[in-house]
Parts: sequence; structure tokens; C-alpha cells
Amino acid sequence: MDVSPFAPRTGIAAELDPPARLLMGPGPINAHPRVLRAMSVSLLGQFDPEFTGYMNDCMALYRDVFQTENRWTFLVNGTARAGIEAALVSLLEPGDPVVVLSAGRFGLLLREIAERAGAAVTVVDAPWGTVIDPDAVRDAVRRVRPRVVAAVYGDTSTTIAQPMEEIGHLCREHDALLYVDATATLAGMDVAVDRWGADVVTAGLQKCLGGPSGSAPITLSDRAAARIDRRRHVEKGIAAAGDAAGRGERIRSNYFDLAMIMDYWGERRLNHHTEAASMLYAARECARLVLEEGLAARIERHRRVGAAMAAGLRAMGLTLFGDQRHKMHNVVGIEIPPGVDGERVRARMRLDWEIEIGSSFGPLVGKIWRIGTMGYNCRKDTVLVTLAALEAVLRAEGWNAPPGAGVDAALRHLNGGEHAGAMG
Repeated sequence: MDVSPFAPRTGIAAELDPPARLLMGPGPINAHPRVLRAMSVSLLGQFDPEFTGYMNDCMALYRDVFQTENRWTFLVNGTARAGIEAALVSLLEPGDPVVVLSAGRFGLLLREIAERAGAAVTVVDAPWGTVIDPDAVRDAVRRVRPRVVAAVYGDTSTTIAQPMEEIGHLCREHDALLYVDATATLAGMDVAVDRWGADVVTAGLQKCLGGPSGSAPITLSDRAAARIDRRRHVEKGIAAAGDAAGRGERIRSNYFDLAMIMDYWGERRLNHHTEAASMLYAARECARLVLEEGLAARIERHRRVGAAMAAGLRAMGLTLFGDQRHKMHNVVGIEIPPGVDGERVRARMRLDWEIEIGSSFGPLVGKIWRIGTMGYNCRKDTVLVTLAALEAVLRAEGWNAPPGAGVDAALRHLNGGEHAGAMG
């Protein structure tokens, strides 16, 4: 009997054949077919002139998507969290004061990453489902004098968007760098990097950009780039020239060292990693789709389709979660009705209708569902089929949803001013 480890195996895993599921949760969503096609084209070497040309394309395209003139606008290989971590570990040294705005699951993530970087963290928080009081942020910044203020623009755990422009002005007044996590909002809400005065903004492909998770667009202001550059050649314990703090420490991560990644994306093309070619192709096509549709038109589509979903849910007699004056365009929270098993509803949506909707985190576990209308899934048909399916499942679970009310309300909303542009 052949017992070689290289002998043919029996019972190996079957070829991939996932169900054709409609992903209507808070992300990821179904990737646009053009993005999937872009991921299937031939690979090139990381220093091939054709490939570095595609890298330059990405830099130019994402400047427009981020609404910025920042030279340093590029991709970090990894999920959206890779972009977040690269930003914070590259900006923060041990002992640096930082103010973190936290009103949801991903504000807590910013706090954790900043603490792991050794920063002295001050948290300004608010109940989940509300926005943070700008006066509380102002008081903390005046008291702490932080090197960085870190915030999440739209936190999908709560479906609420924080007012960023006022916070950006505040940071400039007090010479603090502003970091913004725009993972869930870029290309679906107005992420106006230069107008806000934001210094570092990161995102991911798997929400409004309409791609798969695995690449993190990032943009850095000249101020942030200069801060990172001062740490480029600093040996541990030796002060960096020009560092106002009088100390200086090398960036502790190698993979997430933005100074090294910038050397790779810059003119010198110094080796740092092997660029994830298929993900770069995906990110490039995501940005092309956004700009073909037009950024303003795309944001308006997310606003209008998201509002139609919310109108349909209300018409079904459901209560929306959180301060609706500050609701994100692209994801809505729904309070689970009394007596309804939220996880049974999600399971029936998936098994009977091939539709995924989301639950939530922390204090909202078992209390709300979250439904997204993002990227390629931000369309009339996806809204209508999701509302129809949810109505059928709720009625099967014994909750008396008014027949057809949700679909009718969404149709009225959409037919009142439908945008005919590309669904990217």
C-alpha cells in the first residue's frame, strides 16, 4: 500500500460552489461583476512597468474618490482593518496622547489599536445610536492636546454617522492630526477629505465601493506624511530631527509601516511586499465604477435607495434604531419586535430566500437587525425583494406585518425620483 504523503487523496474538498446569496447585511456585499472579472485577468510582476502603471492609476483614481489632492493616496494590502492599523501604528508613538471618539463597535476598535500602540488614550463616548457631542470633543482636545484624534465616520454597528467637518476644524485649531475610518461610507456618503481637513482616511472595498474585502484604500495629508517620514530612520530611543516631542521611535510594525509602504508606492519603488495583484485590479475597477457613475450621483443613489428601504421598513410597522437625523445612507438598523426570535428570522431569510441580513454587536446583540444597501446591491430590485422576503418571514413567525405595505412604500419612494445611472 502506498503510504507516501504525496499519494492521491480520496475525499478531498469539493470544488467551490457557493450559493447565489444576496448579501443585504452591513457588509460585505456582492461584488460588482466587472470587479470580479478584473480579478481574473493575468498576473504581473510587482515591478513590471505595466503593473506599476496600474498602481499609479489607483493613486489617481482614489484621489477623486476621496475628494483630495493628497499625493500619498494608495492601497494597503489587507482588509479595512489593515488600513486602520497601518494608520494608527504609523502615527502614534508610545506615550502619545490620543483622543478616540467612540459610539459603537468600531470606535472601540480604534481605542484597542491605539492602546496596543502604547498611546495614552482618552475616550469621548456616546450611547450607541447617537452622535458624539462636539462640545465634549472640544473639551477633551483642549484638555489633552492630543497628537491624533481618531474617529469612525459611519459605524455600521449602530448605523449612525458622526459629524466630521466640525471635528476636522477643531483638530486644525489645536494642531492635532485627524484620523477617520471611512470603511463603511466611502463612495456612499460624502467623504470630503480636504474639506474636512482630515489627515489620514482609510476605507475598504467591501461596502459602498462594491468589491471584495482584502484591500484598504488610504490617503494621507502632507502633515501626516511628514509625521510618518520623521520616523522613517529613527533608531529606538533616539530623538527624530524636528520631532516637536523631542523623542522619536521607529514604527513598531514592519508590515504596517506606512513609511516603507510609501517607499514602494513612490518613485523609488523600494521593495516592501509583493503587491496583491488581483486585489489591486479589484480596487482599480471599484474606483473606475464610482467615477464612471459620478461620485455625486453615486452618493445620491445610496441616499435615495437607503431612504426607500427605511420607508418600506417603517410601512411594515417596524421601528428603526438610532437617531434618524444622523442615519447612514447605506445601512439601517431595525429594532427586533417583541416576541420575535431575531436569529430565527435571519436563518429563514437565508435558507428560504437566499438573503443575508445582519445582527449586531455588544449591547445591541439580539436587539436589532441591520440591512445594508451598498455598492452593487444598492438597487431597486434588491430593496423590493428584501422587503418582500422579510414580510413573508415575519408573518410566518407570527408577527402581523401589513401585506405588501413595505414594498408599496419603497416603490412610491423610488418612483418619485429615480436615478437612471449605472448601478456600480
